[in-house]
Amino acid sequence: MKFLHTMIRVKDIEASMKFYTEVLNMKFDHKKRLDDCWLYFLTDEENTCQIELTVNDETPANGYEIGSGFGHFAFSVESLDKFTEKINQLGYEYLYAPFDLNGKGSKIAFIKDPDGYEIELIEKVQW
Repeated sequence: MKFLHTMIRVKDIEASMKFYTEVLNMKFDHKKRLDDCWLYFLTDEENTCQIELTVNDETPANGYEIGSGFGHFAFSVESLDKFTEKINQLGYEYLYAPFDLNGKGSKIAFIKDPDGYEIELIEKVQW
């Protein structure tokens, strides 16, 4: 069995596409129309997994409630220092700035997408 994708509902597809393609380097793959929504599929840099951004025709004015069950997405980054420069240039801020996770040099940080979904960024120690 192979994991294919995760779907999230978004309020503003332009803001979400900008975030996922510019900040997280995901690539737009395709979109599909269903009876009541558009599905936008984005692929990671290694073509191993996708995120499906769903835009319903009837979206709540305040967006969607994320709920207490969802935690976060996790992405690896080569350098959180370089990623920090990138998000600063693009006008985004960390939810939690980079910090050492285990005392061995691995660092993590968190950022939120335009709809409030949390994204964990992990820079692992290179041995």
